[in-house]
Amino acid sequence: MIRAAATAGLLLLVHGSTGAAQGLPRGKPEQQGLSEARLERLGTTLREYANAGRIMGTVGLIARNGTVVYLDSSGYADKERGAVMRPDAIFRIASMSKAITSVAIMMLVEEGRIGLNDPVSKFIPGFARTTVARDSTDALGKKLLVRVPAKRQITIRDLLTHTAGISYGGEPLLDSLYLAANVHMWYFADKDEPICATIERLPALPFTAQPGEAFVYGFNTDILGCVVERASTMSLDQFVQSRITGPLRMTDTHFYLPPEKASRLAAVYSAKDGRLERAPDQAGMVSQGAYVTGPRMSYSGGAGILSTALDYARFLQMLANGGQLDGVRLLSPKTVELMTVNHAARLFGPNEGFGLGFSIMESPGSSAAYGSSGLYSWGGAYYTAFWVDPKEKLVAVFMSQLLPANGLDLQAKFRTLVYQAMTESYEK
Repeated sequence: MIRAAATAGLLLLVHGSTGAAQGLPRGKPEQQGLSEARLERLGTTLREYANAGRIMGTVGLIARNGTVVYLDSSGYADKERGAVMRPDAIFRIASMSKAITSVAIMMLVEEGRIGLNDPVSKFIPGFARTTVARDSTDALGKKLLVRVPAKRQITIRDLLTHTAGISYGGEPLLDSLYLAANVHMWYFADKDEPICATIERLPALPFTAQPGEAFVYGFNTDILGCVVERASTMSLDQFVQSRITGPLRMTDTHFYLPPEKASRLAAVYSAKDGRLERAPDQAGMVSQGAYVTGPRMSYSGGAGILSTALDYARFLQMLANGGQLDGVRLLSPKTVELMTVNHAARLFGPNEGFGLGFSIMESPGSSAAYGSSGLYSWGGAYYTAFWVDPKEKLVAVFMSQLLPANGLDLQAKFRTLVYQAMTESYEK
C-alpha cells in the first residue's frame, strides 16, 4: 500500500496530470537533464527508510528550470489513523518559515519602510538598550551571571544574518530567566498573545553575544516578524497572505491550519531508542502542536508556518527566478542577489556562509557536499529541508515530521541522490 501510494505520486507528476499535485508546471526528468531511472534510486531509498521504521513518511520534490520533474511520497502521514503520505500533505515547516519572513522584510526594505542598517529600536523601542550575559564565578567557584551593556544597538541586518547575539534562551545560565519571562525556545503556536507582546519582553533579558561578533541562532526572525507588523501596520499573517502566499498561489500555506484541512496535516513522530513514537497531542515543542485548535494569536516568523512541498517549491522558484513567478514580482533580482551572498564571513563557519535568511555554500569542496558555489538552503526542526542551486537551475524540497531525528542521515542521502540523478550540468 505504501509503495503504491508513493509510485502514484511520481506517475502523477511524470504524466503531467492535475488533481492533488498543484504548483509549478510538471514535466519528464529527461527533458530537464535528469534520469528517471536514477531518480528511482531516490524513491527506493525513501521507501526503504519508511518501511524499516526509520522515518514515518516523506515527500520529496525536485524542480529544474521551473519544472517539477520529481514528486514522490512515501510511508504514512499518520500511521495511527491509517493515513498514507500523499504529495499534498501539509507539514509544520518550523525554521523554513524564516525564509518567508526574510522575504517579507526585504519587500519592505525595497519600499523604503525599513533599512538594513536601521536599529531594531526604531520599531521596538525596548531594543535601544540591551545587555549581554557573561559568566563569572564567586569565591566558592559557583557560576554567576553577569550582565554587560551591548556595545552597540542591534540592526535589522544583524537579525537577518543571526549575528545579533540573540539565542533561544536555552543556555544553562539563561534558561530559567527566559522561562520565567515566557520567552523560551522556538515554539509559539500555543501562546495566547500577539507575537509583538512576547518579543517586547526580550530586551529585558540578557543576550548571548555582542551584536556582530558571533553567529547565534535564536529569536532573530521572530523579532523580524514583529518588525514586519510595525512597519506594515498589518499582522504578519495578513502581510504574508496578502503580499506573498496569496500572489504566489501558495494555497496550502498558513500559520494556523483551517479546520477543513486538518486531515492533511502529517503527524509528528519522535525517534526514540531505535523506534518511532507518535508525539503527544498536547501543545508543546515536541508534540502535535496547537496549529489546528490553538489560540491562533501568535504568528511566529521564525518557526510558525505550515506548508506543502508543492507550495514551498513555488516560493523557492520565485527566488530562483530572481524574485518573480508567473508574472508576479515580489523582489528585484538585485535584492535576491543581496540575500543570497555571504554576510557572515568568519562567523557562520569555515566552510559555509550565511546571507539574509539562508546558509550559503561557498564551494562544494570546502563543504564536502553536493551542490554548487552560491547554493542557498535551510531546514526546520521537524526534519524538513530545502535548497536552491542557481547554477544548476535546481530547486529541491524534503518534507517529513520527525522530532527529534536523533542523527538520521536521510536528508544527506536525499541531496546526494538528487545530484546523482543529473545527467546534464549547467555549470561550466
